[in-house]
Amino acid sequence: MKKLITTLKNIWKIKELRTRILFTLGMLLVFRLGSYVVLPGVIPSVLESASQNNSTPNDLLGLINVFTGGAFNNAAVFALGIMPYITASIIIQLLGFAVPYFQRLQQKEGESGRKKLNQITRLLTVAITLVQGGGYLTYINSLGAIDPTIPMGVFWISNIIILATGTVFAMWLGERITDRGIGNGVSLLITVGIIARLPQSIVFEFQSQLENNGLLVFVLEMAVLFAVVMAVVLIVQGVRRIPIQFAKRMVGRGANAMPAAGVRDYIPLKVNASGVMPIIFAQALMFLPATIAQFVTSGGGDVAANPVLRALNDFTSAPYNIIYFILVVLFTYVYTALLVNPQQYAEYLKRQNAFIPGIKPGKPTADFIDAVTTRITLPGSVFLGMIAIMPAFAAAFGVNISFAMFFGGTSLLILVAVVLDTLQQIESHLLMRRYDGLVKSGRIQGRSRVQGIGANM
Repeated sequence: MKKLITTLKNIWKIKELRTRILFTLGMLLVFRLGSYVVLPGVIPSVLESASQNNSTPNDLLGLINVFTGGAFNNAAVFALGIMPYITASIIIQLLGFAVPYFQRLQQKEGESGRKKLNQITRLLTVAITLVQGGGYLTYINSLGAIDPTIPMGVFWISNIIILATGTVFAMWLGERITDRGIGNGVSLLITVGIIARLPQSIVFEFQSQLENNGLLVFVLEMAVLFAVVMAVVLIVQGVRRIPIQFAKRMVGRGANAMPAAGVRDYIPLKVNASGVMPIIFAQALMFLPATIAQFVTSGGGDVAANPVLRALNDFTSAPYNIIYFILVVLFTYVYTALLVNPQQYAEYLKRQNAFIPGIKPGKPTADFIDAVTTRITLPGSVFLGMIAIMPAFAAAFGVNISFAMFFGGTSLLILVAVVLDTLQQIESHLLMRRYDGLVKSGRIQGRSRVQGIGANM
């Protein structure tokens, strides 16, 4: 605890870091306030009763509501949140793998290409928001939550513009946090929406267990949650280091330059290179059967009347989790194959006059890296699949559904990844501050273990 307090004091002493953290907190506060500003013409009481009567919180709408921190069910100006921007970014990223023009922008045109991609992503975000905004207002209308005294034309046009503006403003907040704050802004906006529901879920679970004299069960649930979080941290941070050796490197300059052979380094291959994307893709596919059924059923047809559709719409059922697990494993392999290019690694090593000990340069090196990537992807994909279905196991053991969602799935992976990324950026500021203080003024500021950490980097 003493080291933690000392670290917090050191963070507060660094003016630049303190300013960035306060700026980030201010932007996140603005985003959270916008989650409670209801669209004009919407009746909040009808929305509240509809959300309380919803018995399927694990559908697509429930997932969007989790990512927006409850703004979706509140019909707020940030009801769509940053999700259209995430969708546009994924589309642009996938186009970079398939379309030569986008591939050239990503890999060969440097900063100018990145700016063009950002501009295309923003325009695509606006287009997606306009489409999703119309669908969202249709959903609000189906709930009967629109004030009948307001003309429908005025309601639709004005609120579609407001929803699009809210998404663009949220995108702007994320970019400002990335530029002037700490951490990745877009990821932090999603994270703060997820965290906003965590205290309420914990309190509700505690009250439920207390009423059933299950205080010990609640303690065990928290212990299991802690263990799951630690396991996710390990898999997110886990890498397989492939040692590389430089054939010749010149040390010194001019007449004193000498070749230094045998200098070693390594290529870090992440165990989970695909991140959270396989779960997002698999979850989107799992939502399709129930969504299609809602359109094809006629008359009094209901999803619950079909046992197959009922099982595929119940995230606690065995068929749902088996298919979900298999999809996550498959998408992990597919997305890792798109992200990790062994041929590029082999070409880079050849240009740097480096090689993997015992492996010939060129195609043998690419084949070796591909084989290693395939081997480490297997345990990574299986673990990712287990994390994806963990909420079902938690719900099967009696955990409340809203709290069970934090035992795995997309929410937990996003939380862990974003928190680790933010902490690493704070750590980098502390390391740089110590270096500047040592050179310029001789005063050491930052953490006392900086030397040991820096030596391992």
